[in-house]
Amino acid sequence: MNFAWTLLEWFRQNGRALPWRETHDPYAIWLSEIILQQTRIEQGLPYWERFMQRWHTVEELAAATEDEVLREWQGLGYYSRARNLHCAAKQIVALGHFPDTLDEIRKLKGVGDYTAAAIGSFAFGLPAAVVDGNVFRVLARHFGIDTPINTTEGKKTFTALAQSLLPQDTPLTSHLLPLTSEYNQAMMDFGAIQCTPHSPSCPSCPLQETCVAFREDKVAELPVKQKTLKVKERRLIYIYIRYHGETAIHRRPAGDIWQGLYEPWLVSEDELSPFTIYLLPLKLNVKHVLTHRVVYADFYMWEPAQRPSLPDDYLWIKEADIDRYAVPRLIEKLLEKMPNKL
Repeated sequence: MNFAWTLLEWFRQNGRALPWRETHDPYAIWLSEIILQQTRIEQGLPYWERFMQRWHTVEELAAATEDEVLREWQGLGYYSRARNLHCAAKQIVALGHFPDTLDEIRKLKGVGDYTAAAIGSFAFGLPAAVVDGNVFRVLARHFGIDTPINTTEGKKTFTALAQSLLPQDTPLTSHLLPLTSEYNQAMMDFGAIQCTPHSPSCPSCPLQETCVAFREDKVAELPVKQKTLKVKERRLIYIYIRYHGETAIHRRPAGDIWQGLYEPWLVSEDELSPFTIYLLPLKLNVKHVLTHRVVYADFYMWEPAQRPSLPDDYLWIKEADIDRYAVPRLIEKLLEKMPNKL
């Protein structure tokens, strides 16, 4: 039995039951793929369900405000995904239909080669191989490929290999999926369940006999990833102002982390010094890890006798309304430390 058919047999016994696999609706499938970028299924599933319940169609999502979308996204991180999602929804509505070719799907904001292949395969049955982290790992181990997966050469090598392994004939399966679509799902699930990053289930693996990494004892060494740039550190200092039941927040500008999200008064160390004696330290040196940097944050509370004068981009709101505004996960954690939060 060849590679593809072995995987399909495994999938029919072990595949995950996921709601977006029970439909061919491109909106539902596209939404799931965007949410699951950089996000585990267990974390992303409730968000997908909430989005589908609140905005049943792409037209409804396009008609929402960016603030509403960001607030619904809060806690998932990588907020550019939410902004891209909203922008792409407007693109689809302007087009008049959901794009159904790989080239057209790739034109959607926030959609790359993998996401386009996934949407094309699962929604429209296009014979396109998906290549995500799970697929990289399965192919690298099974075929013994040590080309770094995060290089141009590696991406070309693995994409070509994945495409060559797609089943050629496409009869409908019991799930009414073209065989190539079912095979793509099998590849992803096999990497997520069987051929995991750490402690893979090699003893029970149906591909064990033909796996180069298993035969040569290189499972822990593959796939290879080229070292990237050193992660930078950054320090942020926040002052939560409490004045007669109100507080001040501002929206983070474009071109920086957490674009479009809200935060309390952000100050520099020099700006902090004159206020120190008036401030209540809530949480200091909080570590927050992002993809390319580590943020350390200090969080203080200030209850001034008079409303302070702040830069024009700060908005005074009722404390009770702060949950209506989308904030980064770091700020969400810091707000949990607030005493007597309304």
